[in-house]
Amino acid sequence: MGRDEREAAGRGARLCDAARNVVADHGRAVEAVRAALAPIHDAAVRRDLDAIPVTRLQDVTEGRLRLGSVEQSGLRTVGAVLDAGSYRLRQIPGVGQRTVDQMLAAARRLSDAVHETVAVHIDVDRPEPETTALVMALHVLVEAGPEARRAVDRAGALAGRLGPLLADAGPAAGWFRMLLAGREKKARAMAAVTEIRSLLDEAERAELPVLFAQASVDLLRGPSSDLAAWADFELRSADYYGLLAEISGRSPDTAAAEGFLPDEIAERVRTQRLDDSQRRVSLRGYQAFGARFALAQRNVILGDEMGLGKTIQAIAVLAHLAAEGRSHFMVVCPASVLVNWIREIEARSALRVLLLHGPDRRDGFADWKGRGGVAVTTFDALRGFPAPGGGEVGLFVVDEAHTVKNPKAKRSQAVAEWAERCERTLFMTGTPMENRVAEFRNLVGMLDRGVAQALDDGDALAGSVAFRKAVAPVYLRRNQQDVLTELPSLQRTDEWEELSAADEEAYREAVRAGNFMAMRRAAYACPERSAKLERLLEIVGEAGENGQKTVVFSYFKDVLQVVRAALADGTAVFGPLTGAVPAARRQRIVDEYAAAPGPAVLLAQIQAAGVGLNMQAASVVVLCEPQVKPTIEHQAVARAHRMGQVRPVRVHRLLATGGVDERLVRILERKTRLFDAYARRSAVAEATPDAIDVSDADLARRIVEEEQARLGLPVASATATATATATE
Repeated sequence: MGRDEREAAGRGARLCDAARNVVADHGRAVEAVRAALAPIHDAAVRRDLDAIPVTRLQDVTEGRLRLGSVEQSGLRTVGAVLDAGSYRLRQIPGVGQRTVDQMLAAARRLSDAVHETVAVHIDVDRPEPETTALVMALHVLVEAGPEARRAVDRAGALAGRLGPLLADAGPAAGWFRMLLAGREKKARAMAAVTEIRSLLDEAERAELPVLFAQASVDLLRGPSSDLAAWADFELRSADYYGLLAEISGRSPDTAAAEGFLPDEIAERVRTQRLDDSQRRVSLRGYQAFGARFALAQRNVILGDEMGLGKTIQAIAVLAHLAAEGRSHFMVVCPASVLVNWIREIEARSALRVLLLHGPDRRDGFADWKGRGGVAVTTFDALRGFPAPGGGEVGLFVVDEAHTVKNPKAKRSQAVAEWAERCERTLFMTGTPMENRVAEFRNLVGMLDRGVAQALDDGDALAGSVAFRKAVAPVYLRRNQQDVLTELPSLQRTDEWEELSAADEEAYREAVRAGNFMAMRRAAYACPERSAKLERLLEIVGEAGENGQKTVVFSYFKDVLQVVRAALADGTAVFGPLTGAVPAARRQRIVDEYAAAPGPAVLLAQIQAAGVGLNMQAASVVVLCEPQVKPTIEHQAVARAHRMGQVRPVRVHRLLATGGVDERLVRILERKTRLFDAYARRSAVAEATPDAIDVSDADLARRIVEEEQARLGLPVASATATATATATE
């Protein structure tokens, strides 16, 4: 046994220590979250128990308890009964020991149920010391990201393999120990050293030492301040709540998260491996199940309700297949979400992505054919591309698949041909299909003719259980109320749209005139060809399909009139609320909107309705354009995202690429997160949302001049028009 063996054993021991340190660092970070969560959770449990009337104990004991004397003694809630305890309860006239025992047992059963089901909600507008501590503890794990979790998993596995080998290789640590070892121990030590060398080589190839070192650094690095943690929480609240649900163990009901699939299909999906090496985002449990469903069943419809992350689940499937060696993928979607798909794939995966749109789409298609990647195109463009050979495309993704339900439409025929030739197909739609069996059968027929032929109109009439059982091999749908028990109450999405030719011409005219306000609303100048308006109608339509109310905000009165005119006949529309509507009348309009049965749309000028009105009936918020002052956006969103809101609020901000919106967003993002967080909590900012920032006019003038230069237009005076007010 020479120096090489001793060195190998030493390197193995150091790598094993590094692996164990990563696992320990992660464990400490998780324990910090649990410690911060405990008092908040206990307080939430206490509030719930104090709100449960003592009469509920009769329900638990099937009416066997007589509680009149207990209530008369002043113990009116389950929390009060638990606080009283056995001794005080026995002092109540007419209450014996048997009744006390039954009462406390029933109260403890209710307490246990509340402990299991109570959800902790983090109020970003009222940060308390306890919630601040929780956000800061979660921040460590969120900042460390999926790479740290991957490092922990690899470290645990490696330490498990190295530990026994290092024990066997003990004699190799020194020549004297080797000399004293018997023949069998020497042989075992030599074999262990050989295996350790193999593991070291494997670890070096996978760059595990670097991965472990970086993970430990990330897990030990805390936020620079509580404001930094709060600001990050607002930006990535979904990640925070996902971790919170995982660590607390209070995940949604398994059957609901798995879409109430039959046991045999659910078990097949659970055992499906999901490779995350090409993915840059963590998945919630139900999202991972959705990705596994698509992989295990091969040709499926993912019908999750809007807001559950269907795009992320699709990207997870793409990333898995890419890690397995598949090279070509195709995504087809409406033109209004092309840019979103490109940005999401770039941000959340390591995959190459190509946009096949516009006059160069055929050149892009040829490039994709030759080099591979994820091609993203529109339904109309897809018709111009030759269908692939069998097995050439690893996954064919169809977003907003309900738009190809008509088999006679050319876009539907093109999709059907591609689906037949691709190895796997994933249809995505947030529109519920349970009561549209004929349309649903057409979609299913593109994926599995056998299931489609077995599906008849009676399945839907028999109820959702019968329907889901009939379509389970190809269809998975989860609803928010079933799986978002700990989900963030606010989800923000930037909807990037490419201007249509008509939009572009209106925009150029506004830039030529140096009119900043006209530039901001140019995307609505030609309603019949407005890309933003088209996406807005899709969002409103999907919300309506799911029985949700929508509020649409714009800075401009004329934009709201355009939206009102474009909404489909039969849509319940309220407003617009503008500065010209008296304050008392504004609240009556909001009350009528809230009282309207089913879906409805409220139109509101952002300055007039962004402060003082409660719109918690709305669970979908659309911002027609970005605002110059971030506080105006935040306060408008807060009208819906406030106490009394029972569903998560989704905010869609409509943005146009390449022009004033992109420049405005980029400039505003340059402000530090800390300043932004502070400003949003400033009493002055909240009291005076319409206060004019002295830099607003300069900001507008600079954007106008930059756009004139970009478009090669003569510079016009922007002074008079850049600071135009919202009365336009």
